[in-house]
Amino acid sequence: MRAFQLAIAAAALAAAACASAQRASLAERVERLEAQAASQNSAQANIETLNRLNALQQEVSSLRGLVEELQNENARLKESARQQYVDLDSRLVRLEGGPTSGAGAAAPTAPASPAGDVAADAPPASTAPAAPPLSPAPPSGVVSGIAGAAAPADPATERALYDSAFQALRDGEYAEASRRFQAYLQAFPAGALAPNAWYWLGESYYVTQNYEVALQAFDSLLQAFPDSNKAPDALLKFGYCQFELGRAAEGEATLRDVIARFPGSDAARLAQSRLRSLALDAG
Repeated sequence: MRAFQLAIAAAALAAAACASAQRASLAERVERLEAQAASQNSAQANIETLNRLNALQQEVSSLRGLVEELQNENARLKESARQQYVDLDSRLVRLEGGPTSGAGAAAPTAPASPAGDVAADAPPASTAPAAPPLSPAPPSGVVSGIAGAAAPADPATERALYDSAFQALRDGEYAEASRRFQAYLQAFPAGALAPNAWYWLGESYYVTQNYEVALQAFDSLLQAFPDSNKAPDALLKFGYCQFELGRAAEGEATLRDVIARFPGSDAARLAQSRLRSLALDAG
């Protein structure tokens, strides 16, 4: 009887051990399954993150390409507008200048400032090599003797020299244009086209970012020919040069001077627009 009881007890112990082993095995299996599920979820999350990163990189690349296209288009439009303005000024000079050859040719007069002089307000995307400094002395040296000088005796020679400089400017040869305009001003300091020559000399420096020398050229025009049709544009560009040289307060004062001295002009409208933009930027 005792042996039978012992056998039953042993069987019960064996059954309990087996059940415990099965529970332990089941728990391990559950843990393994949970670990696998967690690993799969982590891998899926990593894949989704990687996909999002790839999509963002593609979007950034696309945006960079769009920005480059817009920059190139903006540069092209600026250059096209500048060329149109230069061409318009050239036509006005020819129309108002009268005959350009022959002994009895009349001396040309300075053209009116053309409308919409905005194309040359900023340098092209890629500028020419820096132009040499002014050959005619800065304002104090170039103005002396100009006001009382006699008109040039040979308008045809004057026009040819001016047209040569202007053509170089139209061709984008800014350094060469500056040299030719200086040669014109040395030969015809009080010529009919001298105000235009001073203005375009300043432009040839402005578009090559030689702002200090451009400022001198515009100032020379304003001192020697304050009543010229180019004076409003020259004063406007004088202010722009001050901004480019980091003299913002002086630039703003100059733009206000443009508005006060030349009300209703295109230069005054451009000055007002620039001042409004500055006010908005200041917030």
